Amino acid sequence: MAHVISFTTARFDVSKETPNPTNPIAGQSVLNWLREALGKAENQSTEPDTEDWGWYMDVRSAGSVYLVGASADATDSGPDIEWTVQVHKHRTLADKLLGKNKMAADDPLSAQIESIIRADATFKDIAVERNA
Repeated sequence: MAHVISFTTARFDVSKETPNPTNPIAGQSVLNWLREALGKAENQSTEPDTEDWGWYMDVRSAGSVYLVGASADATDSGPDIEWTVQVHKHRTLADKLLGKNKMAADDPLSAQIESIIRADATFKDIAVERNA
């Protein structure tokens, strides 16, 4: 289960990102920006790394661990790029079997990320999908 936040912006320069060796998918710049913003709220994050679907980082927040991913197809010309940020909560096998530690619709890290994104006036067409 994940929460997915999408938006468009010209804020990030994908030409300055480290190339993703698996697929030419951008996302590092968004995660670097989010990592800095989340760190101000005492969250701990790993450095962004590549995955076949984009970029990800692990975030520790309020005693839980999350995978936060970002991706965009930056091959389209034009200043605005459509970005997708995914928030997944790590759960142990026991959590899954017992139905515990589920990602709720009001998950605090997901809400914090949404708030950070909505606070930036350069972001447009913000949409949130909560698959909890």
